[in-house]
Amino acid sequence: MLDTAIPVPLHQNRRFQVLWTGAAASVLGARLADTAYPLLLLAMTGSPAVAGAFGAVQFAASVLCGVHAGAVADRYDRRTVLLAADAVRFLATASVVVALAVHHFTVAHALLAAAVVGGATAYGGPVRMLAVRAVVPAAQLPQALAREELRGSTAALLGPPLAGLLFAVGRAVPVLGTALGSLFSFLATCAVRYDGRPAAPESDRSEVPHPPGPWTGLRLLLASPLLRATLGAAIPLNLVGSAMTLAVIVLLRDRGGSSTAIGLTLAGEAVGAIAGAFLVGRLQRLAGPGRLLLAAAWLCVPLTLAPLLPGGQVTVFLALAAMNLAMPALRVMIDVLIFQQVPDALRGRVIAVTMTALMLGVPAGTFGAGLLLDRLAPGTALALLAGLLALGLLPSTCSRALRSAAWPAPGH
Repeated sequence: MLDTAIPVPLHQNRRFQVLWTGAAASVLGARLADTAYPLLLLAMTGSPAVAGAFGAVQFAASVLCGVHAGAVADRYDRRTVLLAADAVRFLATASVVVALAVHHFTVAHALLAAAVVGGATAYGGPVRMLAVRAVVPAAQLPQALAREELRGSTAALLGPPLAGLLFAVGRAVPVLGTALGSLFSFLATCAVRYDGRPAAPESDRSEVPHPPGPWTGLRLLLASPLLRATLGAAIPLNLVGSAMTLAVIVLLRDRGGSSTAIGLTLAGEAVGAIAGAFLVGRLQRLAGPGRLLLAAAWLCVPLTLAPLLPGGQVTVFLALAAMNLAMPALRVMIDVLIFQQVPDALRGRVIAVTMTALMLGVPAGTFGAGLLLDRLAPGTALALLAGLLALGLLPSTCSRALRSAAWPAPGH
């Protein structure tokens, strides 16, 4: 158990800094891959469908493995699982680099690598989140989670343009960067020792089902009014946010925006999230986590309509930045309201189910937005999305358990 009597400042916590740096390399590598593989497959085949297949296969593998990954995180040493996930990702990506070097890379190889990387990401995700808890005192956890959000947002901002620059140097170069990111993460985890063994279930706690199965995390989420309401606010926010991105792209295109201008405008999402990572502590002092979650979610309802205001791309950029300003704090609140409410013996399952549910909102939102935009003007689609978000937030807003939720006491 971590000694929290005299916690060192987070910037002096060597174990956290090493893990954070390794994870940052891994996340940046993943963002490189999101752009590099479609570019590579499009150059090879000329088919947009094949280019998009990599991401689809990777996502499907992550979803299919998600629930089982949570059970693995609660059953085996979590540090070992994280090492195995990083090693598998490195080997799968390195095989692509080698195949490109010897001119034997095929579409089938790319899709197999996508499935392996997606599955490894599913298993590594929950244990990477749990690793933070093993090396950071509870009182510093919100600050550490804010650093985690800063890492992801920065990678999202830098990854696509960096992948394009590296691809211009050579087709294998961004893929090599992805492989090196996984390798660096593996080495960082090797360098940090912590107790990765899950805690044994407490037999005197009725909320811990015995024996826990793969779906225990979902049952636990649905059984608790607080957990259910928190997820009920996060899912529509994530779904409408992904749908809004496509609607904004179509809106800007219809207004004559170039692809470069559209890309720069969409960067407002990452810019807002990066700025928001520095506001987590201040936002915590404003209200309880439940009220803050609801306030930030409801603020996104009018902001969904902001792209329709005058000002063009500047207005859209500012709206996207404002919507994402609270996202780091929202993710910290999801951690406080969901992950910290369950016993450690089941935390991996709950994290995996939550991550899977939020992941599903991205393709569902994009697909739903595509159907709407086939029949409606972008402005009408945005108005409808704002209305759907408001309706989706109503049940959680009525939850007394969510509104009365409090921040955990220091040391808990």
